[in-house]
Amino acid sequence: MIQYVIRRILISIPILLTVVTLIFLLMRSMPGGPAVAVLGDYASKEAIETLEKEMGLDKPLWVQYLDFLGNLIRGDLGKSMINGLPIAPEVARVLPYTLQLTCSALLLGIILGIPLGIFTALRRNALYDYLGRTFSLAGVSIPAFFLGILMMLVFSIRLDLFPVLGAGDILNLWDNLYHLFLPTLTLGLMMTAYITRTTRSSMLNVLQEEYVRTARAKGLRERLVIYGHALRNALIPVTAFVGVYAIVLIGNSVLVEIVFSRPGLGKMMIGAIKQRDYITLQSVMMIYASLVVLINLLVDLSYGLIDPRVKYE
Repeated sequence: MIQYVIRRILISIPILLTVVTLIFLLMRSMPGGPAVAVLGDYASKEAIETLEKEMGLDKPLWVQYLDFLGNLIRGDLGKSMINGLPIAPEVARVLPYTLQLTCSALLLGIILGIPLGIFTALRRNALYDYLGRTFSLAGVSIPAFFLGILMMLVFSIRLDLFPVLGAGDILNLWDNLYHLFLPTLTLGLMMTAYITRTTRSSMLNVLQEEYVRTARAKGLRERLVIYGHALRNALIPVTAFVGVYAIVLIGNSVLVEIVFSRPGLGKMMIGAIKQRDYITLQSVMMIYASLVVLINLLVDLSYGLIDPRVKYE
């Protein structure tokens, strides 16, 4: 187990390095270069050259890359091109809000999605199954920003139960949860729909296996057959898809943060795009890439916890 964990971490390092390199090259492949993207197409040649020198873009590309990696290893994400302030403290300030939102939505999706998937699978082609399939289809079809606006319209404007905007004080638990409820419900329902569909499909496949029919033929209780034999095997593909859906969830969190005006990486990234703050945009994209690699690593490591028969080789 320990060797497998170390091996997976070592494999994740070159993957992360490759993604970071692609982001580095992407930022420098913009039409006209980053300096033109910041100053605009009508900027003078002298202004462009001055900005390129300040940004170190006048150096050879390989020198820029080595400087970039060196700063990244030291935790230096550079300075914003708008206000000149270091980016790392700002990322550290907003990152907890994004992690809080995505983790709570993922947890809600797992808590609701797996039981709903099992329930609909055990009642295949019954009324509850049709209702569950309709809900899951709607959940994967409705855009995150539209669902967020509906939640805001119903719970904030019509019922006046939750705040419309903001994230509250992150140090105040009640105030923080009060502001977190609607954004979490928005993303959580979408995650629930994904997990429900996957769990139902996986359970239906497992319930047709020979060992399940054998367990029932031996007279085992239905609860033991479902939860002791079928579910553990059905959760393995569900876990893999949860990792994929978690990545989609991170992308949707950008839209939800904008709709509910919450601080976070998504709002920070949109602001950097609007202001053409290329260095901030590069830093936020790297944080998102790191989160994706981390999620895939955690999914790989979770297989053995679900089913001890999985061998780490």
